[in-house]
Amino acid sequence: MSFRKRVTLTAAIVVVLFALAMGGLYRYIVSGGLIARQKPPAVEASVTRWMLRVSVPESAKMLKNPLMADAGGVDVSAGQELYRQKCETCHAYDGSGKTEMGAGLYPPPLDLRGPEIKNTADGVLFYFIRNGIRNTAMAGWQLPDQDTWRLVVFIRNLPRVVSLSARAPAAGLAAFPISASYVGSAACKTCHSQLYERWSKTRMANVVRDPREHPEAIIPDLSKPNPLVTFSKDDIALVYGSKWKQRYFKKVGDDFFPLPAQWDVTGQIWRPYNVKVGTDWWTKYYPEDNMSRPTGPTCDGCHSVNYDVSTKKVTEWNVGCEKCHGPGGDHVKQPSQANIVNPSRLNYVDATNTCIQCHSQGQPLTAPSPGKAYDWPVGFHMGKRLDDFWKLEEHKLGETTFTHFADGTAHKNRMQGNDFVTSLMYTHGVACFSCHDVHGTDNNALLWKPANVLCLDCHGANSPNGPHAPTIEQHTHHKAGSLGNECIACHMPKIQQTIADVNVRSHTFRFVTPATTDTLKIPNACNACHADKSTAWATAALKTWADRSPWRAE
Repeated sequence: MSFRKRVTLTAAIVVVLFALAMGGLYRYIVSGGLIARQKPPAVEASVTRWMLRVSVPESAKMLKNPLMADAGGVDVSAGQELYRQKCETCHAYDGSGKTEMGAGLYPPPLDLRGPEIKNTADGVLFYFIRNGIRNTAMAGWQLPDQDTWRLVVFIRNLPRVVSLSARAPAAGLAAFPISASYVGSAACKTCHSQLYERWSKTRMANVVRDPREHPEAIIPDLSKPNPLVTFSKDDIALVYGSKWKQRYFKKVGDDFFPLPAQWDVTGQIWRPYNVKVGTDWWTKYYPEDNMSRPTGPTCDGCHSVNYDVSTKKVTEWNVGCEKCHGPGGDHVKQPSQANIVNPSRLNYVDATNTCIQCHSQGQPLTAPSPGKAYDWPVGFHMGKRLDDFWKLEEHKLGETTFTHFADGTAHKNRMQGNDFVTSLMYTHGVACFSCHDVHGTDNNALLWKPANVLCLDCHGANSPNGPHAPTIEQHTHHKAGSLGNECIACHMPKIQQTIADVNVRSHTFRFVTPATTDTLKIPNACNACHADKSTAWATAALKTWADRSPWRAE
């Protein structure tokens, strides 16, 4: 045999052996419960079965459902709302796993009606719901035991509970009748009275107010002279804001214009208000004087429902029902799930765009012109695709701009959406309403629960989602009840400016290291609290934390 033939044969044998070895490795990975991201086509149909072969403690397998899993005398629909909140986005309303979100996942969502679930012990289902499944999109929901068992019962009886609830599959955006007319939030009150009452008390419903109807809306005492305040109460047609700052608009003709002073609610002082030329993108289209900058193009599209750029009229001021659910004329005439948008039934991209339409810095896709540079997505309403009307503000890595830090983290307020779409939360299908209920809650920022409680629903100690420490205190290295033990203190630091030295929280959920502060000048949570310490001190401290990789401290 010639030398060339021997080399060719040897190479062929190596290739075959390598292929066999990789096949064996793949089977080893799967049998060990580590579901590979790359898979041969031949095993595609079987991958969901392997998901249930992950290592489960024997103690979990022995757990018995205290709610009687056979559903004898049990309200099987008790877990329905939890299922909608935690499971439906990926597994579908009927458990089939056929959703737009699920179509993009690997491994694909399990069909919860199939034999894999029927043949799995209650305790194992409880374990999966509580802890998630590593290397899949299945999150670990750290729910109270009672709620977890309710979910087990609901999932066990999905065909039955679906027929009881008579819930139709989620409609796509294309199915929404975009010709429907606007009717205003008051029209929703008749059928949705409880939601309406809660919403009516939120800042969403009260961020813009007419001081003639609500004289108490003006926070500062205008009778006290101040060189910045060159206007009187009679000049104020609308008041904007009450939490961090308050601004004042004067009406001239059909337009409103910002007055030159704003009230710093935190600092209890007056500050000048004028957006300097060259800071925001739209300033080059307007003279610098406030009275040459109408709020219609720059503000009113987000602070109202159905702002008409031609007539300069609105259906209502503030974030009303139709801002998030689309025009409701047809729905009021004949209520149906098919003629109103319910963000909770959309895929995670369109659902999150409900909030991104206003909670983002960007530019409309229509070309601006002098005096008409719109700072909101003109023409968009729920039921359409936001990316057909709006593009997020661009950023070049390494540059610190008016809107971004050097790594792309938001620099200023109204950029929660810019941040969030870069987060792992977003890529895992979490939506804004997974954490916030804009209809109103008693918690800060309209959270469903207090912040730490909410985070720990999914991120329990030693859960697959992290943190990877026996207790939260061992992860944070701060005492229970202290500010440093709050999840949001480190993962949502206040680094986005809203007015002067008052900042709001980042929404990337990334931990900004002290070393990043040195290199990219991005504020970090450690030195925000320990202001008397150096970044070098903070970096050295992080390297001593056993549950934190030293490779991620710098």
